[in-house]
Amino acid sequence: MNWRMVIGTGLLLAALASGWSAWRHRGTHAPSGASQVRTDYVLGDFEIVTLDKDGKEAATLRAPSMERNAADQTSTIVRPLFLLPDAEGRHWQLRADTGWVSPKGEELRLRGNVAGDSPQDGSTPPTTFRTTALDVFPERSLARTAEPVTMARPGLRQSGVGFEADLKSRQYSLLSQVKTRYEPNAARQAR
Repeated sequence: MNWRMVIGTGLLLAALASGWSAWRHRGTHAPSGASQVRTDYVLGDFEIVTLDKDGKEAATLRAPSMERNAADQTSTIVRPLFLLPDAEGRHWQLRADTGWVSPKGEELRLRGNVAGDSPQDGSTPPTTFRTTALDVFPERSLARTAEPVTMARPGLRQSGVGFEADLKSRQYSLLSQVKTRYEPNAARQAR
């Protein structure tokens, strides 16, 4: 037997053994830095209505996608629309690029292109606000942010940094650097 044949056969067996070992152990170790987040469930194109302790609507959520994290039971949402009722049962509409919900639903975080629109009832002028981030506490009917906010209603435009709103009573406060622009013609045209 030729010594080249012995070495060639040895190399072939070593290559086969290492290939078989690599194939058998594939996927057992996650790459370093890989996310270990496990999802409980994923919802697509859905609507969820939550009730308060008295059985009345506390909030409604519509979105194209939501995932719940198995580890901490929080939910992340793509393009959420939250409908939050005021004292008369009419809905504030809160939209954003993304949303986050705490495990028990007591806190909502909206991020990116946040838009809030007051209920349209005809008795009060429609109010809108825009910001980049908003934290909402449905049980307390409270919405707030420390980011710049622009608010508008017919004939009035306000901006400031920091904002709090009572969604039941429709009362709001801009917290600092407030600027107001009154446009009386716009208010008359809206009537």
